[in-house]
Amino acid sequence: MMPPRFPVTPAQIDRVVAVFYAAIRRHEVLGPVFANHVTDWPEHEDKIARFWKNAILYERNYDGNPMQVHMRAGDVRAEHFALWLMLFDETLRRNLPADTAAAWSALAHRIGAGLRMGVEDLRERVTGPPILR
Repeated sequence: MMPPRFPVTPAQIDRVVAVFYAAIRRHEVLGPVFANHVTDWPEHEDKIARFWKNAILYERNYDGNPMQVHMRAGDVRAEHFALWLMLFDETLRRNLPADTAAAWSALAHRIGAGLRMGVEDLRERVTGPPILR
């Protein structure tokens, strides 16, 4: 078994996910976007906790495709990722030791950048010709 990317327990992951999604539900911009797609919050939080346990602890119990889900949603915008990351970083800082929060934040920002690019690429294809740089 591979060692974790950084020291964090499954219980800490569960707590971060629960606290984060409580904040998401209250958020004026992100709350309605999530409400359009999440009908069972405990199930969603369990799935996202499995995602992070796979990404950080290398547990093999997550089988979703985040890129596909975010691209298919239709109302997820590139600008939502900065809001999501700001709220996630705040949650990490408030609930974890500083080193763990910083390591998890760096991972979240790498994953978020990839998802944001996927959403931006999809929107460019749908709304007009490709932008050649």
